[in-house]
Amino acid sequence: MKSEKTNVMRLLDAAKIDYEAFEYDAEKYVSGVEVAKALGEDEDSLFKTLVTYSQKEREHFVFCIPSAYELDLKKAAEAVGAKDIEMIRQKELLPLTGYVHGGCSPIGMKKQFKTIIDESALLFDKIYVSAGKRGFQVRLRVLDLASMVSAELKDVTK
Repeated sequence: MKSEKTNVMRLLDAAKIDYEAFEYDAEKYVSGVEVAKALGEDEDSLFKTLVTYSQKEREHFVFCIPSAYELDLKKAAEAVGAKDIEMIRQKELLPLTGYVHGGCSPIGMKKQFKTIIDESALLFDKIYVSAGKRGFQVRLRVLDLASMVSAELKDVTK
């Protein structure tokens, strides 16, 4: 584990949730698939965090899906009980969540939004999510993550 602690790591420590922290070169490895390879892990075990918005419900929703997959907007809307959802614009991410693109974590956002983790996470004992800063990942038990962010596990990928 590296010496630098991100806010995500501090929140996991405070919640007494076991995790492992990993650091990687964020300039060299940009996509989640590249990061998984750099860490020597199955790309399907590294999850990206996506933030969406429903015009009709006027609500934001968070989805954690495997890095190589695409969010199925129809399945995602059904999963949260929304009429429709769309991805937020990149410039909205930091003011809304406190995180930059490439470093967005479901843990420790400015506000807790309804969160869905793709059910494929259950294929792994532990998955990776961003540690809240580019170049940092945490690996933790799927059910610990779900508990930490009050997430449900549902099929939301294409």
